[in-house]
Amino acid sequence: MPSSRPMRADARRNREALLATAREAFLTGEADAHVEEIARRAGVAVGTLYRHFETREALVEEVYRQEVDELCAAPAELLDLHAPDEALRHFLLLLVEHAAVGRGMAVALESIMATDSPIFDDARTRMAQALQQLLEAGTAAGTIRGGVSGRTLLRALGGICGMHTTEGWQDEAVQITAILFDGLRFGAQNAG
Repeated sequence: MPSSRPMRADARRNREALLATAREAFLTGEADAHVEEIARRAGVAVGTLYRHFETREALVEEVYRQEVDELCAAPAELLDLHAPDEALRHFLLLLVEHAAVGRGMAVALESIMATDSPIFDDARTRMAQALQQLLEAGTAAGTIRGGVSGRTLLRALGGICGMHTTEGWQDEAVQITAILFDGLRFGAQNAG
């Protein structure tokens, strides 16, 4: 059971170092990196790793959760920087990049697919909510057509990003995403 006490500064640094090291290993294709190697690279003992993450799967899960947290925080920032339709376009491209990152983590993620972890359902829900926020902002601005849900758009992107086993898939995914974005603008009130 997690303690309600705040984490000591050195423990927090160790945890952050472990997560950063694991993230780098998983994203660069070292999905089978052993916990001992991750701990060594992070500059901590393997016991320290296990104090923060009971299993290797818990470490993988937390790395993925961080990826999703960063991704789902983007819409608010994008809406501050861009018009709603441009914010949506940028976010669609971020989702394609996320799929590329997911490809790098695919082997690591397989280890938690066999568990009863709700992480993937939670990630899909949060991504659909982020898309919904951007769709609603674009519809309110009259630059994105109404009647499309974040969940539906996420499913369309899932189909696009499902091509990740094909050589050159990411360039094609970006092109298809541009077509999808143009379709979202077609029929909008203020479309040009």
